[in-house]
Amino acid sequence: MEKTMAHVSEEVTKEQLIADLNVVVADAEALLKATAGHGGDALAAVRAKAEASLGVAKEKLSAAQTALLDKTRAAAKATDEYVHVHPWQAIGVGTAVGLLVGLLIARR
Repeated sequence: MEKTMAHVSEEVTKEQLIADLNVVVADAEALLKATAGHGGDALAAVRAKAEASLGVAKEKLSAAQTALLDKTRAAAKATDEYVHVHPWQAIGVGTAVGLLVGLLIARR
């Protein structure tokens, strides 16, 4: 169960990273579009290199997002199977977590 919680925490971090990188890619694309009318061979070369890098980054983000979704589905399936095999243990863990959250909220 502890491994699952650590795995979920790691996946939340991955989700945040993917979201942040998507924002960076969108901003970089907007910057490239905004500077498209500005001349210069050096600027055109830099723009072409940036566009190529953005293409690679988009592909990697897409692959990471797909892998993250697959892992999330696998974790959800494993949790579902565990709860069906060990219902009383799942109820006990859920009760303990609820009690802990209740105590933490009451302390404020």
